Amino acid sequence: MTKKRVLFLCTGNSARSQMAEGIVNHYLGQSWQAFSAGVNPAGAVHPLAIAVMAEIGIDLTEHRSKSAEEFRYSAFDLVVTVCDHAARHCPTWLGAGEIIHLGFPDPAAAEGGSAAKMQIFRQVRDAIHREIVMLLTDWDRQSQPQPFAFVAEFA
Repeated sequence: MTKKRVLFLCTGNSARSQMAEGIVNHYLGQSWQAFSAGVNPAGAVHPLAIAVMAEIGIDLTEHRSKSAEEFRYSAFDLVVTVCDHAARHCPTWLGAGEIIHLGFPDPAAAEGGSAAKMQIFRQVRDAIHREIVMLLTDWDRQSQPQPFAFVAEFA
């Protein structure tokens, strides 16, 4: 079985898209291969993104912030923009793949103390988990051949 490929895009590729990539590869890795990139890469994965993903058993310590240009000529089944900035800039440079936008708040913009920031990162992580898994699971169902029902009528 060939895995479907999904690319998650955000502005900096430091939090939201990184979390989405990790979640898909961890929970849906049998049928999906996920990648992530940014339109303006931040240069590193946000330490709080690494921390909240570790809480659910997903290791992002080896991830790096990547430019969308690295994937310009790659084929994807689906491209998901996870922030409004990436959604606006996506059509001008992106290669193959159906584009869907699912916006999530930027947890890196959270204000307050470290506990408050961690809570925001957890909320965004959980929303990404819920929405992305549902999206890709529905995508899998829609791409499956529908069963053929044969009904014979006898007189």
